[in-house]
Amino acid sequence: MRKLTFAMNVSLDGYTAAPGDDLGWSVPSDELFQWWSDRVGATGLALYGRKLWEGMSSHWPTADQQPGVTPAQTEYAHRWRDMPKVVFSSRTIPVDWNTRLVTGDAVTEITRLKAGDGESMDIAGATLAAAAMRAGLIDEYALVTHPVLVGGGTPFFTALDNWVNLDLMETRTFAGGMVLTRYETRR
Repeated sequence: MRKLTFAMNVSLDGYTAAPGDDLGWSVPSDELFQWWSDRVGATGLALYGRKLWEGMSSHWPTADQQPGVTPAQTEYAHRWRDMPKVVFSSRTIPVDWNTRLVTGDAVTEITRLKAGDGESMDIAGATLAAAAMRAGLIDEYALVTHPVLVGGGTPFFTALDNWVNLDLMETRTFAGGMVLTRYETRR
């Protein structure tokens, strides 16, 4: 069975995006950027919701060709393009860069993917992750908390029917005051 991790940047008040889908508060330090790049390099399959996919796919496929690109950004762009990805959307949208589209029931497909053999999977996008969270499919939560209060927006956590008990696996502080906390779902 494959492991599924929900990993995202989050504001101190619990949001993955500020109102208007503003992500300007979540600019990573070089050290944190490298952590995210290494995570992408180690991910066997990434699961994206449509909104996050549209943001990522509008930048990373050609990021390594932009003026002033850093070696770390080039590395991330290559890893992102090479990583197998599944995008979940209720409507047909174009996908590319080692990606396939699922327009059917996300929970059914994620359950099928988890039951298979293979490397770990990451899920990204608050709406998609919320469906997996409510279905009890997430094995690990990796929150990179930024020292900012945004006052509203897209929450990291969704309303749940039942408590989810977690065990702390790791904490790490990055330059700029960002803090990684990783939790495993207690089953």
